[in-house]
Amino acid sequence: MLRRGSGTPTLEEVAALAGVGRGTVSRVINNASGVRDSTRRAVRQAIEELGYVPDLAARSLAGRRAGAVALVMTKTDWRLFGEPFFSEVVRAVGDALAEAKLQLLLTLARRDDERQRLVEYVRGGRVDGVLLMSVPVEDALPDMLAGAGLPTVLLGRRSGDERVTYVDTDNVGGARAAVGRLAGRGRRVVATITGPPEMYVAECRLRGYREALADAGLPELPSLVAEGDFTEASGRRAMVGLLERHPEVDAVFAASDSMAAGALDALRAAGRRVPEDVAVVGFDDFELAARTEPPLTTVRQPMGEIGRTMVRLLLEEMERPEVAWRHVILRTRLVVRGSA
Repeated sequence: MLRRGSGTPTLEEVAALAGVGRGTVSRVINNASGVRDSTRRAVRQAIEELGYVPDLAARSLAGRRAGAVALVMTKTDWRLFGEPFFSEVVRAVGDALAEAKLQLLLTLARRDDERQRLVEYVRGGRVDGVLLMSVPVEDALPDMLAGAGLPTVLLGRRSGDERVTYVDTDNVGGARAAVGRLAGRGRRVVATITGPPEMYVAECRLRGYREALADAGLPELPSLVAEGDFTEASGRRAMVGLLERHPEVDAVFAASDSMAAGALDALRAAGRRVPEDVAVVGFDDFELAARTEPPLTTVRQPMGEIGRTMVRLLLEEMERPEVAWRHVILRTRLVVRGSA
């Protein structure tokens, strides 16, 4: 067999040799319809000549699949595994994959070497697609997977111009509704506890906070913004710092229910009444939100629907890899309880 160049042949090299686009190569590999017989023969000849025969391609050409989907976590902080948001989404993903008779494989890709091993693993045809959770702004893994021709769906997005299929919620609008509720109830010193700055979701919720302040004619002070990491402990620490800097604070928007619960603990320890002295709004609407003291006013995002939609989009990409990337943003809703 004639081999051109060196190293592992790529989808792009097959496309160049066959004189077609990479999408056409993917359609041929996946036995999709709508490809001329002459084009199909040219692509298969290029595959044979270059030796482009990863197991993924061989399985697809034979009409077989691995029967498994990888759910990949990229964050290094193990505490996130205990956060209700992730557990609820993973449960919904697992249920939806079980209905489709697909096995769920949970894996980590936190460092560059782990990312490269993952790409090599999936190129070997061991999974049919990848679901990615908790992807930081600068993470190249989604692009690496897409470049390998593997169906990939993100939970959330890395930036406003994401070019991989994703499922997200209206984080800006949800945060704007939360802070609008606080301002509408007469609160004038409104603080926020954000998520990690490297997460686009945290950036969006901070943007919603700022937009709502502007809408209400309230000042935006950097000292009223405290950084957290979506955990309860970080919410507690952030609230302590906010009280030290601004004893007059009368409202807090926390970018997750877990951080809001930590803020409630800190306010209770400081002798502040909620909502009489300080009103608190969270984001997520976990079961936890109805059990806090007082029950938490929060922004509900549909965690079950997020997981099911991720699986639906992935299955569609597995069947039709040539389709355009889909960007789905699900609605949020403010749930009013006793904390604000």
